[in-house]
Amino acid sequence: MPTEIENVRAYLRKWNLESRIREFPVSSATVELAASALNVEPARIAKSLALRVPDGVIIIVAAGDAKIDNKLFKSKFGVKAKMLPRDETKSATGYQAGSVCPFALPDGVSVYLDESLRRFETIYPAAGSANSAAELSCPELEQCACHFSGWADVCKNWRELI
Repeated sequence: MPTEIENVRAYLRKWNLESRIREFPVSSATVELAASALNVEPARIAKSLALRVPDGVIIIVAAGDAKIDNKLFKSKFGVKAKMLPRDETKSATGYQAGSVCPFALPDGVSVYLDESLRRFETIYPAAGSANSAAELSCPELEQCACHFSGWADVCKNWRELI
């Protein structure tokens, strides 16, 4: 049975982006660890946040320095932001907490890209394991994000930094 990173590699092959995946000898399971492994600023890490909404589960991909703004989230999705519990993450997304990514997701899991990402030429979402990332531009991520449902403006703490 293929591993999660092998599934992501096969998934990204559809766009000839599988060579963008980098694997590390160290963990990249948090923004700080990923930034250190890649030697980039933490804001360029594209964290994938798994949240529960009335229709199921969504993934918000946001810049590493951005935080969910409950008011903006509720305005967009009609409910308060509620992260998936760690013990439900794998069954809902196919990935363990710390390796959730916007690729090769189960049906019914929608992906939204947060506006906080647009300020970077390239960003680094996880690639299916707790020690990997893929360098992509925002248009590339938009093209290959699984079940892409649109751009969202649901984060705070990043605008004042630009």
